[in-house]
Amino acid sequence: MIKKVNGISLNVETYGDGAPIMLLHGFTGSLQTWKPFVSELISRCQVVLIDLVGHGFSDSPPDPARYSMGRVANDIASLLDALSIEKTSVLGYSMGGRLALHFALTYPERTKSLVLESASPGLASADEREARIKSDNELADFIEKYGVPAFVKRWENLSLFESQRRLPDELWERLHTDRLRNSSRGLASSLRGMGTGKQASLWESLSALNAPTLILAGELDLKFREIGLTMAQRAPNTTFKIIKGAGHTIHLEQPERFIEEVSRHIFIHGARF
Repeated sequence: MIKKVNGISLNVETYGDGAPIMLLHGFTGSLQTWKPFVSELISRCQVVLIDLVGHGFSDSPPDPARYSMGRVANDIASLLDALSIEKTSVLGYSMGGRLALHFALTYPERTKSLVLESASPGLASADEREARIKSDNELADFIEKYGVPAFVKRWENLSLFESQRRLPDELWERLHTDRLRNSSRGLASSLRGMGTGKQASLWESLSALNAPTLILAGELDLKFREIGLTMAQRAPNTTFKIIKGAGHTIHLEQPERFIEEVSRHIFIHGARF
C-alpha cells in the first residue's frame, strides 16, 4: 500500500498482528529484502516493511536534502502515526541500520528494541566525512551518467560484497534484480543526501541509546566487526554477536542464524505474549 507522509509517497507492507517490528533495508535494496523472513516473524510480531525514500516503489524526490537522516527518521515517525503504531522494534541493515540508530536516538520513546546488522554510527572525524562526501558524490555522478545497470555492476564488485559471490544462483539473481528496480535519481539523491559522509557522527551519542540493542556483524566483514565491537562497548544494554560464515549481508549469507538471533532478541525485548 502507498502511504503519504510529509509530502512524499512511501510503499509499505504490513503482515500479522501483535507487537510491531519495522525492517529497514540497505542502499540499493527494497522491502523485498525481508520477504523471506516474514513467515518466521509474524508468529510473534506485526511486521512492517517499507521502501525507503529513493528506493523501490517509494518516491524519489530530486532534492538530496529531502534524503537527510533527520528527515527520513521523521518520515518513519509519521508513518508510524499513519499506521496507528505508538512504539516499535526496528531492524536495520547497513544504510537502514544507520537510519535505525538515528531513529532510536531521535525518538527513544517510540523505539522498543533495536537490531543493527552491519551498521555504523557514521564517521567520527570531519576529514573522514568530507572525503566520503566526495566519493559518494562521484558515485552519484556515475549513476546519473551511465545508469543503474552499469552502477549495479560496479557496486556488486566492491570488496565489501565479495562473500555474496558464494550465494546460490537463484538468491544472487533475486538480489541483483532487486537492485535494478531502483531509479538513477533515487540512488544518486540517496547517496548525496543520506550517504555515510552526510550523516552526522553518532559515536558520542551512543551512551544515550536506551533501547535494548542487538548488533550483528559477519565473521568475514572485518571492518564492521570492529565497528560493531566498538559500538557495543559504548552503548548500554547492547549485545554484540559475530555471525560465522557471513560477510556484510548476514541475512542472505546465513539466514537461519540471522533469524534465530533476531527472533530471540525480539522475544526477549520487543514482543509481549
